[in-house]
Amino acid sequence: MTATDLAIVLPEVFLALFAIGSLLFAAYTAKDDLGPALTWATAAVFVGIAGWVALSGDTNRTAFNGMFIDDGFARFAKVVVLLSGAAVLVMTQEFLTRRGLMKFEYPLLIALATVGMMMMVSAGDLMALYMGLELQSLALYVVAALRRDSPRSTEAGLKYFVLGALSSGMLLYGASLVYGFAGTTQFAGIITTADEGGMSIGLLIGLVFVISGLAFKVSAAPFHMWTPDVYEGSPTAVTAFFATAPKVAAMALFARVMHDAFGNAVGDWQQIVAFLAVISMFLGAIAAIGQKDMKRLMAYSSIAHMGYALVGLAAGTEKGVSAMLLYMAIYVTMNIGTFAFILTMERDGVHATSIDGVRGLSKREPIKALALLVLLFSLAGVPPMVGFFGKFAVLTAAVDAGLGWLAVAGAVASVIGAYYYLRLVYFMYFGEETDAAIDGAMPTVQWGFLVASAALMILGIVNLFGVDGAATLAAITLVN
Repeated sequence: MTATDLAIVLPEVFLALFAIGSLLFAAYTAKDDLGPALTWATAAVFVGIAGWVALSGDTNRTAFNGMFIDDGFARFAKVVVLLSGAAVLVMTQEFLTRRGLMKFEYPLLIALATVGMMMMVSAGDLMALYMGLELQSLALYVVAALRRDSPRSTEAGLKYFVLGALSSGMLLYGASLVYGFAGTTQFAGIITTADEGGMSIGLLIGLVFVISGLAFKVSAAPFHMWTPDVYEGSPTAVTAFFATAPKVAAMALFARVMHDAFGNAVGDWQQIVAFLAVISMFLGAIAAIGQKDMKRLMAYSSIAHMGYALVGLAAGTEKGVSAMLLYMAIYVTMNIGTFAFILTMERDGVHATSIDGVRGLSKREPIKALALLVLLFSLAGVPPMVGFFGKFAVLTAAVDAGLGWLAVAGAVASVIGAYYYLRLVYFMYFGEETDAAIDGAMPTVQWGFLVASAALMILGIVNLFGVDGAATLAAITLVN
């Protein structure tokens, strides 16, 4: 390792040292009281590193002989991951404290998972990819089972671990095949071997296994089976994190592998990714209709939204990658606001996430209902909310790439998916209250995130706050 290598990976090293140092400090002090303080400190470190990464320049650099890539694409993804992680930590701190779950291990596990995510989006080698992916996954397996006295939380952690191990095995098997037929694990070497129409059968099979492993990480159908149970069984604070930063990191990794390692063979993987996009959009949209729990509904919603993001990736173009990044940034913002609301769903002091709980909400808390309405409209892609522009961007990229049929499928799935979002709106404004109606007060922090996210869905209509331009520049560094 040279001084240049260290300078390039310094943000990741700093975050890892912060997590390790905080762990040692907490282990030898009054650890039971450190949870809230460490949560705020970790969130502040996330924001600081996000600013550090964003202002680190616009050059493309590599470290460790190409195993680590620092370019505009990685920096964009890292900023979104870090800011969304910080938002979730701040937003969920009060929720965890009231339920006795605010242990010092929680923010540190989130920090270590974030180090893995930062490694994922900068991976330039199959081994670096796997190291980052497993660092993220191992930490998330633990936080999924954070509520140790809850059978559902324990089950969620176990299911996530078992199915995650299966997907990691598929990914490793695919990576071994790619290495065997390409003769290298570095993306720069693989791309010279993987030419359009010239890929060997072995390399193509390896690619299929790699895509399958990555599809699990983004919860794309048919590798989605873990998502509803893990979302529902995990503590809601943990579910909020699952639905934001890891999704961005996994989707960015997906794009990195497809373009950096197999960018010369778009025709060989385009139809596979398009297939994943179609079944994810339709399965998520249709399965969500019958859900009666908000967390399970958001799980199937995430499957559908990952399908829309994959539409942009399937385009195989610079515009497609830009649209995908824009879509993920918007999706994370919408989810932060929606989960800020779900965190406050209580009935008689007990956290209750039944959909029936929102019936008549507009009569009891009109501002909260209005903010949620804006977020639901944006999630459904109803114009002129910002969510509409995200879907429009990925569908337009598909059309421009000659995948008009995929854009039509996305539009149809969007119409189907609008039903379960608008049903919640109907319940809030026209539904009659039931015994399950929520009555929880909303803490100031969560109230702020809900209102701010809803406001962004409206105010961002003008120019998307420049995120679209940043996504375009990030896409250029990846595709060109």
